[in-house]
Amino acid sequence: MDLYEYQARDLFERHGVPVLEGIVATTPADARAAAAKIGGTVVVKAQVKVGGRGKAGGVKLAHTPEEAEAAAAAILGMDIKGHTVRRVMIAAGARIEDEYYFSLLLDRSTRRYLAMCSVEGGVEIEVLAVERPESLAKVDVDPRVGIDAAKAAEIVAAAGFAPGVAGAVADALVRLGEVYTREDATLVEVNPLVRTADGAIIALDGKVTLDDNARFRHPDHESLADIDATDPLERLAGEKGLNYVKLDGEVGIIGNGAGLVMSTLDVVALAGKDLGVKPANFLDIGGGASAQVMADGLEIILGDAQVKSVFVNVFGGITSCVEVARGIVAALEILGDHATKPIVVRLDGNSVVEGREILTAAKHPLVTVVDTMDAAAARAAELAAA
Repeated sequence: MDLYEYQARDLFERHGVPVLEGIVATTPADARAAAAKIGGTVVVKAQVKVGGRGKAGGVKLAHTPEEAEAAAAAILGMDIKGHTVRRVMIAAGARIEDEYYFSLLLDRSTRRYLAMCSVEGGVEIEVLAVERPESLAKVDVDPRVGIDAAKAAEIVAAAGFAPGVAGAVADALVRLGEVYTREDATLVEVNPLVRTADGAIIALDGKVTLDDNARFRHPDHESLADIDATDPLERLAGEKGLNYVKLDGEVGIIGNGAGLVMSTLDVVALAGKDLGVKPANFLDIGGGASAQVMADGLEIILGDAQVKSVFVNVFGGITSCVEVARGIVAALEILGDHATKPIVVRLDGNSVVEGREILTAAKHPLVTVVDTMDAAAARAAELAAA
């Protein structure tokens, strides 16, 4: 789960990372009140989970509450790379002397954490990594230890911080490491980490990604989820315990097993290439394709107005194709008039002959049974393009 900047700021503050005061506002009037409370010059910052806010006009300086109100009015409702701005953060201003960069992330290839740090912050780090890779220090971190004082000193030395600031930066890195480990994050990034005119080290902007697999350890993380920004179909799938991701296409896809569903996406994309048709979703119903599970999956996909046809691609393993076929028939009975789009079914594996016979005998007008995966994908693409 990716957090908004204001949520990352609050986590930082909770773990002792030095931050500036920040107040979230959802209306221009709220922004004015927040600016008046903070006092002095403030920064009005769009809260979206995407970079490039400044270039898009989503970050504005305000010297008075009135200016903050006007800035919020201009920013709220903006579209920044497909993300609508629903809230802004009013952050205290700072007199910046130097800008640095720091991130800690999960390196799956080495099964360790990777810390990256640079004395050149406030820039697009991807550009820095390509154009001046020597300016970006990369230090492996043992997950069993994390960033202790010794590791923080190593990171600071590798990045080339001046002696006068190295100690304060190292202290901040230890705190950021605590955020990473204690909150079960997969990314903690600060850009920029700044030194102010009075010598303070401040995390001025933060990005945090939390590991969804660790939610059971953090019941408080539930409140960080952005329900309003979540696709309603994805939210419904989550409530029903289904693995669903909305895509921009016309062929709805149901499969059992992530690998099979990924393969199905590929064959549908290939089959629909010349027809202008693409997969509409990723939906893995898992190993137990019961009638209710199948009905839930079909309900979600049929609820997508973009979907023109549905491709059910199931390989019977522990669950036989007989059970899958019965589940499809029962699901269509459950859905009744809500099922209105053609459904192409490909079954294979355990008891496939008997499963196909059940679907054929049912004679449901929406269902077409096709023997092979490629042929079924082609038929589903044709129906979607019709």
